[in-house]
Amino acid sequence: MTPASRALARVRRIVPDGFPWQAASWPASIERAAPERGLGVDYDTSWSRRYPVRLARAVLLDHMATPAVRALATPRVVGAEVLDGLDPPAIFVANHASHLDTALILSVLPPPMRHRTVVAAAADHFFDRRMKAHLWSFCLAAIPIERHRVNRRSAELAAGLLEEGWNLVIFPEGGRTPDGWQQEFRGGAAYLSVRTGRPMVPVHLDRTWRLLPKGGRRIRRAGVQVTFGLPILAAPGEDARRLSARVEQAVAVLGDESASDWWSARRRHAAGATPSARGPDWSSWRRAWELTSPSRDHPSRSGGAATGPPSGDLRWALTRQRKPSGA
Repeated sequence: MTPASRALARVRRIVPDGFPWQAASWPASIERAAPERGLGVDYDTSWSRRYPVRLARAVLLDHMATPAVRALATPRVVGAEVLDGLDPPAIFVANHASHLDTALILSVLPPPMRHRTVVAAAADHFFDRRMKAHLWSFCLAAIPIERHRVNRRSAELAAGLLEEGWNLVIFPEGGRTPDGWQQEFRGGAAYLSVRTGRPMVPVHLDRTWRLLPKGGRRIRRAGVQVTFGLPILAAPGEDARRLSARVEQAVAVLGDESASDWWSARRRHAAGATPSARGPDWSSWRRAWELTSPSRDHPSRSGGAATGPPSGDLRWALTRQRKPSGA
């Protein structure tokens, strides 16, 4: 070890983690300066949807990112039969607990659907610097979305791509959960569904917060589950706020299914007894304990037997017989 390396190591033992080793956090009470021109919601992503770039991204996703994510997360996919009968384009609406959530969703989508999907990403985080904007636009076909307020440019871009036949992955919570529990959904995804008439597919990602939680610095291996629900369409006269609440409830039911089984989750939903996806109103340590409680494990993970009818057969039958909710 060189003298400079030893000196740096001594400094790191004295100076706590965070700044200057990472970018300093920005106080919420102080307004940020406007980003560099051409960044944020003004960043032009059209280049990332040209054929040569799409071809390079397909190679990256299919042969590098997808195998890596599957090896790291070993995802168990439930409800994949929903995708077989889906008439794209669609809006995939999921809870958000990890930076790996986007790659995980893309990895379990069928390749034709994966290659025709864009991802709504926070304009103030992923598009605040030019190199970051280029990187995420190329790797994930990300488009900038204003998450703190309604922005006409963001809405026009997302709606236009849906009308052109692109699927959209969006996280309505507006950011990753700080403690593993689901946050309140915002209405952007529902607004796009009402405006374009495209269905929303609820998706629940279980245990991805263990892979790389908010504030985490190291990726860890963990078994996760991706559960797809039946497509949801706005009912006649239904506004975006009510539709958003309905989709949030659908994701909560899928989360209940991940923690128990399909039959029990649907019985509780029918009785209006689905556990809150936002977690109990307890202190932080009790919320953390409840999230990791063995009682939340899926029966197939703990070795127990699921009760009720075989979930796969019944889900397939209902998927084939029922139209999208609200159709």
